[in-house]
Amino acid sequence: MTTSSFDLLSTCASGGCSAKLNPAALTDLLSSIPLIKDARIMVDIETHDDAGVYRLNDDIALIVTTDFFPPVCSDAFTFGQIAAANALSDIYAMGGTPLLSLNLTMFPSKDIPLEVLRNILAGGQEKINESGAFTMGGHTIDDNPPKYGLAVVGTVHPDKLITNAGLKAGQLLILTKPLGVGILMAAQRMGLTSEDTYNLALEQMKMLNKAGAVCMQQFGVKGATDVTGFGLLGHALKMAEASDVSIQISLGSLPVLPQVMTLLVSGCIPGAAFRNADFVKKHVFYAPSCSVEQKMLACDAQTSGGLLMAVDTNKANDLIAALKIVHPQACIIGEVTSRRSKSIYCL
Repeated sequence: MTTSSFDLLSTCASGGCSAKLNPAALTDLLSSIPLIKDARIMVDIETHDDAGVYRLNDDIALIVTTDFFPPVCSDAFTFGQIAAANALSDIYAMGGTPLLSLNLTMFPSKDIPLEVLRNILAGGQEKINESGAFTMGGHTIDDNPPKYGLAVVGTVHPDKLITNAGLKAGQLLILTKPLGVGILMAAQRMGLTSEDTYNLALEQMKMLNKAGAVCMQQFGVKGATDVTGFGLLGHALKMAEASDVSIQISLGSLPVLPQVMTLLVSGCIPGAAFRNADFVKKHVFYAPSCSVEQKMLACDAQTSGGLLMAVDTNKANDLIAALKIVHPQACIIGEVTSRRSKSIYCL
């Protein structure tokens, strides 16, 4: 078999952000580990934000993050692009600029040609270059199945930091990328999706959230996150809890990739969506009009997903217009309200 025809999906049962540990189990695990506090730490794991933030001085704060996972697609170069874009997204979600990166690689050298690893790293480097960051090295171990991602350091002015705790009642919620990536990846494994639709999902996952970060700073956004493995509702829940607000989402307004709703109706629902739905169920109210398919879409694990941001109502239309230059399906999906009995209300 040539390296160009090696199918990375043959090495794993699940990949991308759908391979994340159960969010409920992770929350319980982390709660039992004490951490040292420091006045210079602006964000740690307490609010389950996208990254940690450390203030260096009055003008610079460092954003530090890491993300890696098993293959989400067959092609090595494309996998590298997606994994790198996904890791860089945590910096953008907090309004920062990527500065330094380290490759994190696990690869079974005796089972797969090393040229495949080269292609993974080359794909990742293309996205690192696009972000403007510098690769400082990395670490590789012999392991199966293969996994790839980055550790990234970014910078942001402390006064311009965007966190998942920055939402305010009365603001509108905007999502920049359509949902359904996890569903389409599952459908591809089963031969249920068209090649054009599958390629559209791959192109979306390769897209950096760089433009979204620029727009958020331009319009004074203070509360945001990126939507990845815990699904839209899982990440919205973390935002609501960190900001001490409730979030109202119109499931019928969610942007969605082609063919996804048809696949959901036919029963193509990845296991990660069920895990995410179970994680949020105690904290979410669903109106009777919400269909099962809409609920599963909102819980679908995204890989290198879009930004979910809260903006003042008087700035929403201008922000949408700016986002649509790069993200044509960016739209308002809900609003932030004062704290109620549930964290999320789906209508």
